[in-house]
Amino acid sequence: MRAFVPILLAGLALATPAPAHEGAVTTPPAAPFAKVSGLVPLPDFIPGLGTLYVDPATLPAGPFLGYDHDGRLSATIYMIPLDDLAAGKAFDKLPVGTDTVTGVDIYYNAGHPGVEKPHAHVVLYHDKDAAGRLAR
Repeated sequence: MRAFVPILLAGLALATPAPAHEGAVTTPPAAPFAKVSGLVPLPDFIPGLGTLYVDPATLPAGPFLGYDHDGRLSATIYMIPLDDLAAGKAFDKLPVGTDTVTGVDIYYNAGHPGVEKPHAHVVLYHDKDAAGRLAR
């Protein structure tokens, strides 16, 4: 399974960024994006990810748009089911919230409301201070 993560990261790095939704740099993004905490029982702000919005039609992968406390788009997050990766499913041409990416974190999540199966969080930060703003 660990062999899939570098392949996933390489694919994301080579992809031509396409905005997830025009005008998504401030909250709230326009429809079809919806606040995740209004769709499933999760807090409005999740430390490390921010206030999340997603187009429900793109679940479970997303993109999820993560906003800081000031409503600034700080990260694009993908929640990639490990079962799908193990089965060889590709996640091609995933859009991003904005074409500026200054860092990437990838980590395991055992599941939570909305994406119950074990999955990898792929977090693309959109500026050098984004991770810090989302942490608190």
